[in-house]
Amino acid sequence: MKNLPSFFVIALLLVSCGATKTKSSYTKKAKIVNPSIYANTIIASELKTALYEYASDEFQGRNTGAEGQKMAVNFLKEHYIKYGVPAAMPSGNYFQDVPLEVLSTPEVKLTIAGKDYKYMDDMISLNAGGNEKFSANEIVYAGYGIDDNKYSDYLNIDVKNKVVLIKAGEPKNADGTYVISGSSKISKWSNFRQQFSDKRDLAKAKGAKALLFYYPEVYQMAVSRYGRSSGRMKIASKGEEMYYFMVNDGLAKSIVSDINENDKAMSVKIDMTMIYKMNTKKIATENVAAYIEGSEKPNEIIVISAHLDHEGVKDGEIYNGADDDGSGTVAVLEIAEAFAKAKKDGNGPRRSILFLNVTGEEKGLLGSQYYTDYAPIFPLANTMVDLNIDMIGRTDPKRKKTNRNYVYLIGSDKLSTELHNVSEAVNKKYMNIELDYTFNDDNDPNRFYYRSDHYNFAKNNIPVIFYFNGTHDDYHKPSDTPDKIQYDLLENRTRLVFYTAWELANREDRIVVDKKQM
Repeated sequence: MKNLPSFFVIALLLVSCGATKTKSSYTKKAKIVNPSIYANTIIASELKTALYEYASDEFQGRNTGAEGQKMAVNFLKEHYIKYGVPAAMPSGNYFQDVPLEVLSTPEVKLTIAGKDYKYMDDMISLNAGGNEKFSANEIVYAGYGIDDNKYSDYLNIDVKNKVVLIKAGEPKNADGTYVISGSSKISKWSNFRQQFSDKRDLAKAKGAKALLFYYPEVYQMAVSRYGRSSGRMKIASKGEEMYYFMVNDGLAKSIVSDINENDKAMSVKIDMTMIYKMNTKKIATENVAAYIEGSEKPNEIIVISAHLDHEGVKDGEIYNGADDDGSGTVAVLEIAEAFAKAKKDGNGPRRSILFLNVTGEEKGLLGSQYYTDYAPIFPLANTMVDLNIDMIGRTDPKRKKTNRNYVYLIGSDKLSTELHNVSEAVNKKYMNIELDYTFNDDNDPNRFYYRSDHYNFAKNNIPVIFYFNGTHDDYHKPSDTPDKIQYDLLENRTRLVFYTAWELANREDRIVVDKKQM
């Protein structure tokens, strides 16, 4: 096996403001800083020590809201304090409270045009709206439920306080291209994950009382996921949530008989009554947020994220989650320590860095969703990039290439060509890891781009890079233990993220966002 690359390259950083800009654009008068001094403090033995504790049985699998997860957040807080990395919350607290609720099967009675429909057989609740009984004599059909500058289903209809029916997908031109993209590429309105939330959020913003979503291809999958008697979590509602159901073929066609062919928005006069009783339990959990303030551009934020939770204990077995995502969690800690040492030496980053360990990723990216959609500590408009680390301690046994010194990169070119180029240049200059873009393909059936916390930043048009080693036989199993981590690879990949963050934090210009989330 080939030896992994040594770290011998010296970076000349931070040149003068008055100097002619280069691609990295540093200032001439600033002192020369060698980032390898700090990258080399990220070592396999320290990563191993931290991970053996973090992914030990004592932490009980770090299930969201459980005792083991509380131990995890305190572990992180103690390490940030030890490394001299301040808390990010304005209150000086390292913990950002994330209010969640566990849903049990609601009691739902739905009658349309005198016919009773059964929960799970005919509809499934995707979002708890609260305990209520209400009636309507009209359902508004809003086609695909899209409002875009190139196409809108909402132009001539009013949905405020009304029940709205929409369907999955988006319109096509006569030549088979999509109306919104103007090409064969789908937009976000057809994206498997994103259309669930974007169409919901749009209907809610327009004042809809309830939304019925017709997506027959995935109805049974939704029943399997959302129909479980208990355990599903969501961000706790404040009593103002819109009722949101996925409906089956028969129910949708009882309202619009030709819904598959009919795209025209219209009002349908039909009687409907619904009784909804939700069953929830509140869960208290936390994101952990630490912060190093930038020396020259403190209002521009670079986020380095990883999720702190895992699967907990199931059937008496502890799911330690050493790779998923203990590896990413300890990587963030080591990167924070390296930047803290640079700061102490007077070489702190020009931009601010937020070290964000998020909760509830395994429950549906909930901690990062709460950060981006509900309570960002720093304005999203000021957030330059998210470097998200989720599983970087193993190798993918299905990978056909033989070079073990690799990492999968996902999303680096989705929103910013410049970010992708910076990432490539940094790797070539310092690490020479094989950057594998297999899962970056828009048509990747695994949909990894939508399955980790970076996505909540990307959907807000914040450029992202997702660092990932791929799945393996121990993925989401009790056998994902720290003895199986390949610590030399974990060291290399962690250093790559550090170098990339260093470059982004210290370059003169903010990276350009030249694409939009489709």
